[in-house]
Amino acid sequence: METIHHLIVGIGVTIQPFSLLMMFLGLVLGLAVGVLPGLGGTAGVALLLPVTVLVPKEVAIIFLAAIYWGALFGGVITSVLFAIPGEPWSVALIFDGYPMAKERKKPGLALALSFFSSFVGIMVAAVFFTSLALPLALIALKFGPPEMFGIMMIAFSTFVGLGTGDPTKTLVCTLFGLLLTMVGLDIVTGGPRLTFGMLSWLNGFHFVPVTIGMFGLGEIMIDGETRFEDQITERIKAKIGLQDLKEGFRETRKHFVLTVASAAMGFFVGVLPGTGATPASFLGYGIAKQYSKEPEKYGTGCVEGILAPQAAANSAGAGALLPLVTLGIPGSPTAAVLLSGLYMWGLWPGPRLFIDEPRFVWGLIASLFVAGAMCLVICLTSVPALAAIMTIPWGMLTPVIVVACFVGSYVMRNVMFDVWCTLIFGGIGYILKKTKYPLAPLAVAIVLGEMTETFLRQSLIMSDGDMMILLGPQRPLAMVFMWVAIALFLFPVYKWLRSKKKTAKA
Repeated sequence: METIHHLIVGIGVTIQPFSLLMMFLGLVLGLAVGVLPGLGGTAGVALLLPVTVLVPKEVAIIFLAAIYWGALFGGVITSVLFAIPGEPWSVALIFDGYPMAKERKKPGLALALSFFSSFVGIMVAAVFFTSLALPLALIALKFGPPEMFGIMMIAFSTFVGLGTGDPTKTLVCTLFGLLLTMVGLDIVTGGPRLTFGMLSWLNGFHFVPVTIGMFGLGEIMIDGETRFEDQITERIKAKIGLQDLKEGFRETRKHFVLTVASAAMGFFVGVLPGTGATPASFLGYGIAKQYSKEPEKYGTGCVEGILAPQAAANSAGAGALLPLVTLGIPGSPTAAVLLSGLYMWGLWPGPRLFIDEPRFVWGLIASLFVAGAMCLVICLTSVPALAAIMTIPWGMLTPVIVVACFVGSYVMRNVMFDVWCTLIFGGIGYILKKTKYPLAPLAVAIVLGEMTETFLRQSLIMSDGDMMILLGPQRPLAMVFMWVAIALFLFPVYKWLRSKKKTAKA
């Protein structure tokens, strides 16, 4: 009953006229961001983060989250109509969405199925979010600095141990991000650290210019290389007709169990730090194909190949916010940027939010339900207009985005140092993307680095420098968290040894 009461309070925050207006604006901007390849939901949230200082924090988080939901929906359009993934999590949708649109000549049905499954995914995630957030936060209230440091280590170790990329590159990016957070004034002594005598470095590297540079300018540079290449030979024009809606609804209802199961799986994948919507979408597609009675039809425009990855992706996107509001740990790069917004608004992320700022937390949770329904209506009625965004000359759009990057960086602290940071980290982001180094662990390390150091030093102060407060039985939960993190860090070594052993036997 307590959860229902809090949810009613959150709905009251969400349905206020100004909140609904900002939600609508955020969804439209997110859809535009999702349609434009090379920009991305993370970059969109990072670019508009400075604007949120002008509105109440309850409205600000709804606005930024709406951009995220809109981007999740928006990547559907380019994937289905143009075979160009507007977002990384839309790649799996191309496998069956584009064949249905081009070869089966049913673009409207492919879009309708994608939007309906996206809606189911976000609704399933909202139910899980509502039922799990408060109990998890109440448990987390009992955590002290050793337990919180253990959780931070799990957050970093999941990137290395459970990630799909090269674990060495992931570790390098994580360490680079942690190194950046050490620049500035020491959190205990107050002395300068790693500033090399530069006064402008005393305040450290702010996470907003860094993330805007990497995810904004860096992605623009990458996309600029391929922007004028002819990636497809035929572009499909489509609108969703009444017959498409009827058939899409009928097929979604027919495969409702698959869609809900994919969404449930996606949610719990998204909860894991370092995962998010992209791996969830591929996992949803792979599992659906593996357990299908007709796996050979996948890749030819089958209904299940659209429903499963899209439901999983949208549910995972919402799931990535659960550890953010309950533990202060972002589950995805976009959640990491949202976490930086909490700091900017003077909020301490974690379980205390549920006690100190219930309207803020439950307004965000309630907005999942409202934003999901609103975004579905916008998408079903505005496909031609959203697809037309692709026709905007990139030479006209790029300067606007670049200027927005620099303005967004400058207004945070009103110092030119942040503008230079944006430019430099845009170049760094470009180089990392070209060399296949993941940006997500770097972004999360920049956001969580200072907090992680604080928990570590508080723990060592509590124990007079004895590391056993983290690894020993005197703090059982902290010990479990730390050994799980160590196991995850060592998991790639285990996989390497096992593969080497199999090779030797062969």
